[in-house]
Amino acid sequence: MTRLGLRRAPRRARETGRRAAGARLTARSVRALGATAAVTVLALTASGCVTVHGELALVPAAGRDEAAQALADFTAAYNAADKAYDPALDAGRVTGPLGEINQAGLRSGAATSPGGNKNHRPLALTDARFVVPRTTGWPRWFVADADANTDVDQGDGDQRWLLVFVRNGPHQLWEAAHLAIVPPSVIPAFAEEEGYAVPVAADTDALAVPPSQLGTRYAAYLKDGSPGPYAAGPHTSQWRERRAKNAKRPALATQYVDRAADQGDFAPLGLRTRDGGAFVFFATRYFERQTAAPGYRPKVEEGVKALLKGTVTNTVTKEWVSNQVALVKPAGTERNGVAITGRIQGIVGAQGS
Repeated sequence: MTRLGLRRAPRRARETGRRAAGARLTARSVRALGATAAVTVLALTASGCVTVHGELALVPAAGRDEAAQALADFTAAYNAADKAYDPALDAGRVTGPLGEINQAGLRSGAATSPGGNKNHRPLALTDARFVVPRTTGWPRWFVADADANTDVDQGDGDQRWLLVFVRNGPHQLWEAAHLAIVPPSVIPAFAEEEGYAVPVAADTDALAVPPSQLGTRYAAYLKDGSPGPYAAGPHTSQWRERRAKNAKRPALATQYVDRAADQGDFAPLGLRTRDGGAFVFFATRYFERQTAAPGYRPKVEEGVKALLKGTVTNTVTKEWVSNQVALVKPAGTERNGVAITGRIQGIVGAQGS
């Protein structure tokens, strides 16, 4: 049973009620898992990329061979960690929202199955395509678009894994920071300049919503549902409807608090699309507080118990990290300017009281 330590939010937003244990993605649900005027060349990295002194040099984030090696290294580390349920084995290959979800899931697996993952089957990522932008300075990043030997597409059609790899310096490893699992039909045609993808600035005014504001505005929308840029769908209107249904159940009340998660390796990253919009990966964090009526106690799944602090008497608060990918339309689009096309989420902590 391969675990990526996360859960894909399906197109019919049904993710919360089932299998919260460890917030992991199992084989049956997802299988896994500047600046100087004259730039001085300092050194050549092992991959052949030029490391420069100065932040104005526009260079490809990675060569194809380097990108392919990063994907292979991630897959190998992930498989080793999944087989042993040992987060240390892939800690150096994951970061950001994907990393936090993955590491929590592996800790949960280690607690519930201390002998390792007896049902492990190696993850294989094939038919890989690499979308590489040119960037200045650090961090550098690119997107790997691959097919996976998983049964994630059962009932949902074909799916592609989109992994965003980030590298924060010439001596650091490539790490997978974001993951989206989406049908090929939602992957847009990317704009190109001189054969490379075009990144979008976090604070650009050329989009309906700047990438830097996606998390904040998404959290606000989930709170009050006020009309805004987010188009109706499983990760917006339907997600709010499901939360409302879960909010009041017999003997159990549930509250949600959402926050943007956009610092460091959680920062949103986007690529320009040919229609003038962008395809943006961004993250949020939310808290699900369940309070039981007097005489009752909230149910805590075994996988969540491994991440639990405190003692559950009548309340448990689960902390989730949610990783979204969105199609953002050009500026001037007043309504439905942002369509969230994929969402992965996982429990990363819990507090009892």
